[in-house]
Order: sequence, then C-alpha cells, then structure tokens
Amino acid sequence: MTNSVPTRELVRLQGLQVKVGQLLVKNKLDDLLKDDLGRLYEALELSVSKLDSLNLQGIALNNIDNAETRHDIRNAIGITKGYAELIKDTVESPSASLSNLLDKIMLWSAKTISTLERTPIKRDDSKPSLIHSLKPQQEYRGHILILDDEPANRELLSRHIQQLGMQPFACEKAEQAYEVLQNNDIDLILLDLIMPEVSGHQVLADLKASQLWRAIPVIVISGMSDQEEVIRCIQAGADDYLQKPFNKVLLQARLYAGLDRKSWVDKERHLSSELEKSQRFIKNTFGRYLSTEIVSKLLDKPDGLDMGGQLQTVTILMADIRGFTTISESLPPQKVVKVLNNYLGTMAEIIMAHDGTVDEFIGDAILALFGAPVAKADDSARAIACALAMQAEMDAINARNIADGLPSIDIGIGINTGEVVAGNIGSKKRAKYGVVGHAVNVTSRIEDQTLPGEILVAKSTLNACSLACKLGREIELRPKGVSEIIDVSAVESIDISTSGQPSQFDSAGEK
Repeated sequence: MTNSVPTRELVRLQGLQVKVGQLLVKNKLDDLLKDDLGRLYEALELSVSKLDSLNLQGIALNNIDNAETRHDIRNAIGITKGYAELIKDTVESPSASLSNLLDKIMLWSAKTISTLERTPIKRDDSKPSLIHSLKPQQEYRGHILILDDEPANRELLSRHIQQLGMQPFACEKAEQAYEVLQNNDIDLILLDLIMPEVSGHQVLADLKASQLWRAIPVIVISGMSDQEEVIRCIQAGADDYLQKPFNKVLLQARLYAGLDRKSWVDKERHLSSELEKSQRFIKNTFGRYLSTEIVSKLLDKPDGLDMGGQLQTVTILMADIRGFTTISESLPPQKVVKVLNNYLGTMAEIIMAHDGTVDEFIGDAILALFGAPVAKADDSARAIACALAMQAEMDAINARNIADGLPSIDIGIGINTGEVVAGNIGSKKRAKYGVVGHAVNVTSRIEDQTLPGEILVAKSTLNACSLACKLGREIELRPKGVSEIIDVSAVESIDISTSGQPSQFDSAGEK
C-alpha cells in the first residue's frame, strides 16, 4: 500500500466485511453483539467505498493532497477499528472465529492508518504557519520548574522558556525541585519520568498529594512513547504529555494552555479567599448579636438578605435597668457609657450562649428573640433559662461597677410568646433583622411591671415551656392599648425536684 491502493487490499477488506455479514446471518447472537456487529459491517462498507473511490482516481494512500479526503478516509478507518476494539473488549469468551476476525480487522486498520499518516501535507502559503510562529493572544509570564536529569534537556528547555519571556527553574533531582517549590511561586512544571533516586512518577504522586502544589499544572516530557505510559501519567494527575524529542511550537502551545489553567485556578482561589474574608467579617460583626450557629445558617441561605418577613411564633425577652434615668443624670457621660458597656456586653454573651438573637439595644434596654431567625422546639425554655442566668450574673456586674467607682444596678426582665412578623426591615441600602407585631408590644408592657431583680413571664410562655419553674407572684395585667387580660407569673428558679427528671438547665438557668 505504498503507491495506489492495490485491488487485493480492497478484496481483503471486502472479504472481512463478508465474514462479518456471515456471522450476523448464520450465528445466534445476543442483541448487543448483533447490533455492534451490524455497526462494524456498516463501517467496513464505508471504508471499502472510500478506498475504492481513491483507487479509481489512481491516488496513492500516502500521497493524498486534499485534507478533507484524508480526514474522511481516516475517519472511516477509525470507526472500523473502534467498533472492532469495542466488540473485542465487551464480548465475554468470544469464539475463536470471531476473535480471529476482529484481530484481522484491527491489524488492517492500524496498517492503513500508519500508511495514511506518512502523507506529505501541503501548506497553504496564504495562511501563516504555526510551525514557525505561535503568537499568543495575551502576554504570558510565569515561573516554570524543569525537572530532568539530563543537562542538555534542562538547557534546551530553559532556553525555550526564556525566549517566551518566562523564568525557568532547572533541577536535576527531586530534592532540588521540592526546595524550589517551597521557596518560589511556581506556575507550571515540566517533568521527566526516568530519573535517578526519585522517579518522575513518584514526584507526580507527591505533587498531587500536596495541598499546596496539587493545583500546579504538570506536563510530562519523556522519551517513553507507549500509550499505557501516557494513560498512567494522565490518570496520576498530569495535565499533558509530550514525547521527546519535543516540538518547540507544540511545547509552546501546551505551556500557554497550562498557564491559562493555572491562572483560572489562582483566580478561583483568590475569589474563594475574598469570600471567606467577607464571611469572617460578617460572622465577626453579627456574632456580637447572634450565635455562631444562627449566623452560619443565615449565610448559607441565598435569600438571607431579602427584604420582607414571615409570620413566626417566637419567645421575646425584654430587659432594662430599673431607675436608669436617675442613675444617668447623676453620672458624667463617660461613666454612664461604662455602666452600659459592663452590663450590655455580659448580657449579650449570655443571650448568645442560650442561642438567642440580640435584636436591639435601646439605651439600657435589651430586646432578644428566641425562635427567630431559627426556630427550635425549646425556644421558651431557653428564654426563661437565659433570663435566670442574666439575673444571676448581676452580682458579678455590680462587683465590677463598685470596683470601678460606679453604682450598683438592678434589672427587670419580661418574657412573652406570640406570633410576629420576622424579617429584614428597612430599605435596600439600610436594613436590620427584626420583629414587629402585637406580641412585641405585650412583652414591653410586661417588662414595665417588673420589680428590680424580677422576671415576669406570660402564661403563654410558661404553657409552652417544658421546664418546671418555681413561681413567685402572679398578677393580671390590663396594659393600656391591649384589650385582653394578660396573666403573668414571676419565675424565681427552675424546680428540678418537681419535674421528676433532670433538666438540661440548672437552677441558675445555665446550660
């Protein structure tokens, strides 16, 4: 098959086609094999047609001027070879006749393609040749690590890389390469396989196992040309494979492609780092008011910042300092602020420790939510336990106040459970998460009736609470602007003995 396609080659190919047809007609085959053999028969028929046309024109297989004709013939032969290989790989225990026939088809296909590849390609002089020049669409800069034990190869690759405006780092051994990687920002690695001490395969495995280096593109440049070796390297994580002696323009194209991949990886890492910074800022900012769990859930929700709200049942806690107006009038502004900071900072930590949300600080008053934005089954129990913990901490706060020359303070806490509209309130430019509704107003009225050091809890909250609480005074409130009578009780502690089972909270309300 060195000149035109001999008639005997066409007859041989036709003979192979006939044998495939005979298998289809004479043998009892399963549906999958019958279908694949039918496709192989059609592929053989296409190959026969293409080669017969070529023979009638008197064109040698290794001297086809037309690129489209060469493509069509190669495509037809490739399909033939592909189906023969597929059947060989998928059929379990093929008969000797089928196995022999498939081997002959694959051998004929391989020889024909080999002959076709020896076709001299005529270049269109009107088009620029990539063989002589490959001009990138952008300017490439980068640090390229070369690992090759052959000095001439290192020198040659280094020269090529310098001509492309990049900086080479040539290494003879793996140990040197690792040191370069630790001390430099490497963008791409050119790796030889056969080296003393540590092989290229081991280096590739080390690179892909490293969190720092695994994203660096690796192009293997080796004298080993068998397909199994190429597959082995690609499966191990290599981005590309070039055979020695390498083509300069092909190396250049692979370098540019590798640097593009590295650039996208670096951009992705940068964006990921910026996102992490943003989320850390949000967590640190909102973490002053919300528990870490709640902040994380809000960040995970794509609609977390949507304006609007939804109807939710929440337990509302309000607390303020009794007689704070009188205290603030008797102190200079700096000391008033210090009293507030001592108090509010401690209270916020206690609220967040009980998975509550600090919705607002209004002067000396605190508005906290249990059940918004994240609802839990024990919202009312945590609110009561939180209130007890807040009152229990007042002794420590007052001890600090006295040590700082500040007055002692007492607080009253009101708790109520009801339906509210919870969501982001405000505008697109400035908004806050909050709740509105009748239940908020009722809670405010309850808190107004508290005595110093007292916790007043609405009956609705006590009914929803799983804790057995030791109660103090009970009163009926008829607050202004509220039509119904509100039954409230003073909660003094959590009565573990009455509940008959250990509580998750102790008597002070601590978890």
